[in-house]
Formats: sequence, C-alpha cells, structure tokens
Amino acid sequence: MKNLHIAFISNHELNNDMAVVSSLLNNSTRQSVDNLLWSDNGYKPLVSFSMAYTEDNILLKYFVTEKYVKADYHQINDPVYKDSCVEFFIAFGDDENYYNLEFNPVGTALIGYGSDNNDRKMLSEIIISQIKSQYSISVSPDDKGNTEWELTLSIPFALFIHNAISSLVGQHCKANFFKCGDDLPVPHYLSWNPINHSQPNFHLPQFFGTIMFA
Repeated sequence: MKNLHIAFISNHELNNDMAVVSSLLNNSTRQSVDNLLWSDNGYKPLVSFSMAYTEDNILLKYFVTEKYVKADYHQINDPVYKDSCVEFFIAFGDDENYYNLEFNPVGTALIGYGSDNNDRKMLSEIIISQIKSQYSISVSPDDKGNTEWELTLSIPFALFIHNAISSLVGQHCKANFFKCGDDLPVPHYLSWNPINHSQPNFHLPQFFGTIMFA
C-alpha cells in the first residue's frame, strides 16, 4: 500500500485566492495516478495530483492529459463519472465508512458517504457548494491529439459532516485517487494505489493507501 505525506500551509499565505492555491500546488510534489485497471486496450491518460492542507481545508490539484475530454454535467451530484472524471476517496481515523469526491473538468461535484458502492448517502447541494474550484482546459489538442486540463480544489473540513474534524495535524487517513470516464469513446480506469479486483469498482477501501497530514 502506498503512503503519502501531506504538507501544511497557513491560510495566511493563500490570501483566500484560488490562483495562489493553484500556483502553490503546481510547485508541490506530484503523485501519479498510473495503475491501469480492467483494460487491455493500451489507452492510458497521463494523470497526477498534488496536495496540501490548511487550518480548515484540504487543497488538491489534478493534472490530466487525455485524448477525449468531456464535461457535460453541471449540476451538483450529477453522474460526473460519465464525463472525464477525477476522484478522491477518503476515510478518517477508524471510520469504516468513507467519502467519495468525484469531479469533472469544470469542477462539477458528486459526493457521497458510506461503506461500499451500494451504501452511498449523497451530501446535500448546500454542503457540496462550499468547495472552491478553479479549472483550465487547453484550447486545442497537442500534436498527438491530446488535451490537457487541470482542476484545483479547496475542500473545507466542514464538508465531512459525518466526522467532527477541527484539525488534521498528525492524522493518518485511508485514501485513494482515481481517473475514469464511463461515457468517453475509450472508457478507462486508473488508480493511485493498486486495486486487485476482477470487476471495475473503485469502492474497495481495503485497497486504499495511507495519507499522513504533517
């Protein structure tokens, strides 16, 4: 299982500015989401992410290069996994349940909580709308036909309504990070921590890695 240390940065340094958050995460160490799952067609988008955290937010940025980019869903809790989609699943402490946070390239979010893929309680629009995001999508594909897009997220601790989180300093959590696109011309499934399962399913917390907040 993979382990990842998450650095702390003070809110004072960010000035409540998502452009500053984006720049900070550009210069942070990136983790690859490069385990290609349940596919033998050879298509593998280039995906990575970087993270930090503050007194009251988790900061997360995805960097994606792929041939097909789709962002058709715009309402909170729409099925964004059918678009080009990046995902972050996290369980706090000894909680047997976890949150699934899923986003398309324009930051539309679907977020639930529960123990597996058949036990999801969707968070409310009011709660999810607290997330701040900034995105960019390249104007035209490169010479290989690939398009680059980036998504920066500031996720408040208050979003995690089933856990009383006042600070993450020193906490160890279970997590995994994903890329998918169920309705793309070439569907695919990528993970940060490997998954050993016969059928497509990201909702397997036994395959989460560990993230440690410094």
